[in-house]
Amino acid sequence: MAKQAEHVRKPDWLKIKLNTNESYTGLKKLMREQRLNTVCEEAKCPNIHECWAERKTATFMILGDICTRACRFCAVKTGLPTELDEQEPERVADSVSIMGLKHVVITAVARDDLKDGGSKVFAETVRAVRRKSPFTTIEVLPSDMGGKEENLSTLLEANPNIFNYNVETVRRLTPRVRARATYDRTMKVLREAKEMKPSIPTKSSLMIGLGETKEEIMETMDDLRAVNVDILTIGQYLQPTKSHLSIEKYWTPEEFAELKDIALSKGFKHCESGPLVRSSYHADEQVNAAKK
Repeated sequence: MAKQAEHVRKPDWLKIKLNTNESYTGLKKLMREQRLNTVCEEAKCPNIHECWAERKTATFMILGDICTRACRFCAVKTGLPTELDEQEPERVADSVSIMGLKHVVITAVARDDLKDGGSKVFAETVRAVRRKSPFTTIEVLPSDMGGKEENLSTLLEANPNIFNYNVETVRRLTPRVRARATYDRTMKVLREAKEMKPSIPTKSSLMIGLGETKEEIMETMDDLRAVNVDILTIGQYLQPTKSHLSIEKYWTPEEFAELKDIALSKGFKHCESGPLVRSSYHADEQVNAAKK
């Protein structure tokens, strides 16, 4: 299928409803005051208004806003990161408490410059949020942290409610789409996470529209189930800028619904599948769903 230029009109099902109520504006103001980053903003997530304004959920991006990797799908800045901010975990925790968030996702830029991949700061942030907001559920979405078991163990010892690591795309497209991360390492991280902490639900995400086939998507589902991943999200890739990978196909809502049915038939406990679905979409519902 021919590549679609970014200026081609997006399908009607990709239109976004904006909601800028007090929850949204208050959280945005607080982020700036606390000098915090959110992947909601940095990655230009289409669901930011729904999550911030209606669902009282947010995804904080720790360890700075400069990533050491340059994945060809991602809008986050790439370069040489700054030093670690030792007060960041407490500022994140304070913000979660002030806003009364029901669910928080803690993600981060890749920090290949750090021996521990940022795992210690991740763990400190989880513990700080839990200390100040004991009823808020916490999901972590780290990089592969160098693929080192000790780094993964450091993070999981903080006992997040969900461990998320995204496969992003199918095996064939991984070298073109992702930087440094590999398909097999992704499966290794997810397998080790489940082995280390069987009680913590694991989760992964696929973005489609990059040229993958339906058969490849199903093969990826099988690989994720083989390492006992509990939750899967599937969404449409949207090109952040003209310098990023082009969209090969817009999958229809009906096709997304079919993929959800397939995922559930393969044994995933929960699946969110739709054009605007992102890794953290309706993440607050997935904690309980994964326990069923």
